[in-house]
Amino acid sequence: MAVAGVDMGALATKVVILEGNRILAASTLVTGEVGEIEARRAMEEALKQAGLKMEDLKAVVSTGTGRKSIPFAQKQRTAMSCHAKGAYFLFPQARVIRLSADGKVEDSVGNDKCAAGTGVFLDAMSRMLRVPLEEMGEESLQATGTVSISSMCVIFAESEVISHVHKDPPVPRNNILAGIHESIVDRLFGMTQRVGVLPEVVMTGGVAKNIGIVHSMEEKLGVKVLVAPDPQIVGALGAALLAQQS
Repeated sequence: MAVAGVDMGALATKVVILEGNRILAASTLVTGEVGEIEARRAMEEALKQAGLKMEDLKAVVSTGTGRKSIPFAQKQRTAMSCHAKGAYFLFPQARVIRLSADGKVEDSVGNDKCAAGTGVFLDAMSRMLRVPLEEMGEESLQATGTVSISSMCVIFAESEVISHVHKDPPVPRNNILAGIHESIVDRLFGMTQRVGVLPEVVMTGGVAKNIGIVHSMEEKLGVKVLVAPDPQIVGALGAALLAQQS
């Protein structure tokens, strides 16, 4: 029977419907809100894609920051465990978060510095510089240099960006974007060093859709970074895989 995973994050809700090893449907609803209505809308879209009804699902597992806001989920799982499960399903050779040989979380480290390294941070910078989120990565690769964005807090980082914009002459926007990406990658790199890096490395989540982040991370690590065709749904996929075990 089919199962579903729901990943409710700060900016989007993702749903994956799985039957065996086959993904029947995957939907992403950009909401910016956390709540039952958004979860139901994302689920309805996925069910429509799969040609199923809610009662056709054997189990539903929720994850993400809003996982407790989803009443139709029978179980809740941490984002760490779901991303590990999803990454291992797509890339069995992966060993970071850090994963054991059978795909279990051996070691991990969380982000304890405001929103740095997350989609919320990139979204705030996107709005400030008036650059569409999906174009930030490509634009950052056109930079002729980088500027320092030292703060790990969105509010203070915004102040630094403003100071660069209002310099005389102004710092080119591409260079500011490169600095923003570098500050995020520096933070992520520090986190990877705390758990240790073994090839292969996989990036998951919406931030992994940003080619500038991926490229910078590859340079820092000195290894190829694996990214799924749609990295944003990996957490929901992992939740669906865990639902199969219910």
